[in-house]
Amino acid sequence: MLVNSKVMLQKARKEKYAVPATNFIDLDSARTFVNVAEKLNKPLMLPFAQAHKELISLEEAALIGKYLAEKVSVPIVLHLDHGEDVAFIKRAIDLGFTSVMIDASKETLEDNIKITKEVVAYAHQKDVTVEAELGHVGAGTNYENHETTDSIYTEVKDVQTFVSTTNVDSLAISIGTAHGAYKGTPVLNFDRLREIRETTEIPLVLHGGSSSGNENLNRCALNGIAKINIFTDFLNAAYKRNMEESPKDYLEMKRLANDAMANTLEACYKTFATKSVD
Repeated sequence: MLVNSKVMLQKARKEKYAVPATNFIDLDSARTFVNVAEKLNKPLMLPFAQAHKELISLEEAALIGKYLAEKVSVPIVLHLDHGEDVAFIKRAIDLGFTSVMIDASKETLEDNIKITKEVVAYAHQKDVTVEAELGHVGAGTNYENHETTDSIYTEVKDVQTFVSTTNVDSLAISIGTAHGAYKGTPVLNFDRLREIRETTEIPLVLHGGSSSGNENLNRCALNGIAKINIFTDFLNAAYKRNMEESPKDYLEMKRLANDAMANTLEACYKTFATKSVD
């Protein structure tokens, strides 16, 4: 069933587990993720990133997400990931996305608050939940130490002001992860996570979950992170399976890719300690 993220993520925070947020880029990946959620009776965040609008359109993503979510009994959130501008986010809301992210994390704190407030005002009147980012989760290939990443840790002192001023429903924080692949396993700042969790009651989100290490992700899920974003791990798993098994045609390639992504999501549910739907 299609829902917004409010109850789902509040429950995850309270009961100390995380919900996977599995970015989809086509019908196959979206259908695979939703089928696994239904099979295991688990909740799912189904995000489509604005950065992938060249792969499928926002309109196509809305149709795919709504159709699949409404076919199953488990709660599915159709989420816009990393919305980069207000106009695009408003289009997503009007098309039926039930949750949106405004990522103004590269802006000053003042501008981040201003932009986020505009999105929240539009979204909440349509019963759509809003995620924002404070601090900045960077991107790249080498995150063995903090000097090599453009990530910026979330400042604890800014959290309460940001949350109370914007009225966001969830907050993506930066504690040492990054988008994309890693060389080595990142070192996460769990002291910063604890301090932030003690500062606010809203659900916290971790971006850049792929290749962050099962121990790190499990610890995040048990200690305050209610949603963990995964994307690169699915692509890598699909590619690896096809390289290993040398499919004889396109249809077999798609089957192998879907199977690999399904297995990856099942592993995520276990690592994130995600509880079954009541």
